[in-house]
Amino acid sequence: MPYEPPTHTVERSLRATTGAKVIAGVDEVGRGAWAGPVTVCAAVTGLRRPPEGLTDSKLLTVKRRTELAGLLETWVTAYALGHASPEEIDDLGMTAALRLAAMRALDTLPVRPDAVILDGKHDYLGVPWRVRTVIKGDQSCVAVAAASVIAKVHRDKMMAELGLDHADFGFAANAGYPSPVHKAALEERGPTPYHRLSWAYLDALPQWRHLKKVRNPAAGTAPEIEGQLGFDF
Repeated sequence: MPYEPPTHTVERSLRATTGAKVIAGVDEVGRGAWAGPVTVCAAVTGLRRPPEGLTDSKLLTVKRRTELAGLLETWVTAYALGHASPEEIDDLGMTAALRLAAMRALDTLPVRPDAVILDGKHDYLGVPWRVRTVIKGDQSCVAVAAASVIAKVHRDKMMAELGLDHADFGFAANAGYPSPVHKAALEERGPTPYHRLSWAYLDALPQWRHLKKVRNPAAGTAPEIEGQLGFDF
């Protein structure tokens, strides 16, 4: 399906209205997974023309996405990844875990951004960052699209490696997201050490429900953003 290539429109607007010089595009992957970390990539691209075919990682084939990630890693000015573990997601909730992963990515960049373009409508970063949220920014903004592709490829590889000792769960194919293979393995074997134990899928597993963690609401005050999925998929 044809799609409009991403542009530097938002970045140019931020430069003009705020004086920002270093702008990072930020995107996440793994929000709705049952297993594995949530991963955030921060990418600084400047205003150069991106590699051909850059768009939201979800619109690309696995082969093209992997090839493009290799190109992007040398094309971007800088990029960094941050992760929040399943345990941190259980303890903090998704909103705070996303912020933690994003802070880890941004803090690892060789230069501190003056502004951040964040994919979606929720600003889970907040102060002290100057944030511009953009719905479908992973399709419309070059830096966010680059972050989307790099984050997806790195997390998929991580999940494939984690799945080597848990072949029945199909992590190499589903990356920890809901799938019939994943569901069947959970019903038979229960969650692995890489599963999020506060997630709704455990409500449908009577034999494993005793493992479910209930997060203390006092652990986070920000409203939760969407992401948790049960067995109805």
